[in-house]
Amino acid sequence: MAHPGEPHHEDLSERLNWLRAGVLGANDGIVSTAGLVVGVAGATADRTTIFAAGVAGLVAGALSMAGGEYVSVSTQRDTERAALELERRELREMPDEEERELADIYQDKGLSPDLATRVARELTEQDALRAHAEAELQINPDSLTSPWHAAWASLVAFAVGATIPLVAIVLPPNDFRVWACGLAVVVGLALTGVISSKLGASRPWPAVRRNVVVGVLTMVVTYYVGLLFGVTLG
Repeated sequence: MAHPGEPHHEDLSERLNWLRAGVLGANDGIVSTAGLVVGVAGATADRTTIFAAGVAGLVAGALSMAGGEYVSVSTQRDTERAALELERRELREMPDEEERELADIYQDKGLSPDLATRVARELTEQDALRAHAEAELQINPDSLTSPWHAAWASLVAFAVGATIPLVAIVLPPNDFRVWACGLAVVVGLALTGVISSKLGASRPWPAVRRNVVVGVLTMVVTYYVGLLFGVTLG
């Protein structure tokens, strides 16, 4: 029995999903923008050029993430709606078969045949669509995922993450800007690694190590690519 003020399981699960998406978006913003600005810094020391490239990358990446999430979640939502509509039709056309199917589901979960039949009947009488949607489809018909929420969450998370390397590379003097950006990126990726591990109830070190290694490798490769182009063009 839930205590007053205790978050409902479905609400908590939904919030955790948004938090995970936000952490992944921020992580992507850090890595991709860091690779971009460090690569440009390898080709030129001009602060305006680096900043312009970073802002362009931030805007393009944030919009791309938002658009991708919107399309993806819209497709998922359309699929969920189609499945719910099929379930409604089956409940209208063959209610007895659907009730037996629901009883079989609860029997497979460990209930006795009599208890499973009684549970299926009572749930069907109370709210047939919800009972079948949650048991068969793992869908809450009253809480379908919003594509707009997903799009905005991804856009904001990416932009926040991308701001870290962008600010870190344009503020310091020329001789320290790449190192400052690298340090800021390592700290940011370590933080997202810790947060993601906490959300997943796992040890933080593996997540931190993965994030940092990927980020550092990205910056090293793109810096030398930019350096190569800078030497060639110069």
